[in-house]
Amino acid sequence: METENLQTFQQQVADLLLRHRSVLDVSSKFQESNSRVNRALMKAVTECGCIQVQAARQPFAEGTPLAEAKSSLDSHLNGSLCDHCLEVVKTEMGKNLFYLAAMCNILEIGLDEVVREESEKLSTLGVFNMR
Repeated sequence: METENLQTFQQQVADLLLRHRSVLDVSSKFQESNSRVNRALMKAVTECGCIQVQAARQPFAEGTPLAEAKSSLDSHLNGSLCDHCLEVVKTEMGKNLFYLAAMCNILEIGLDEVVREESEKLSTLGVFNMR
């Protein structure tokens, strides 16, 4: 997202958030919305079946060149989200983003600042940024 879009979105959140202005309310809503994103993904697997998870230990050998290692790693996901599941996941991600912006507002942090600083860190540290 461009800085202007992030600032506009953050202002919209500030204008619309009426009931849950306490840091405790926003923090718990943010956590709940994250759980709803995860639940939507799980339902895509277990109820709809449009995606499947087939996980195993990632093959990673010491000394493997980075480009080669990246191409050998798997997301463990097969298939793609159907239109319905995609819409649900995107909706839940939007709510999660809403509460992230609300948390930024309460803490007087610009969402664009968070994204910019994280991007700079990724650019500087590259693969050494892995957590």
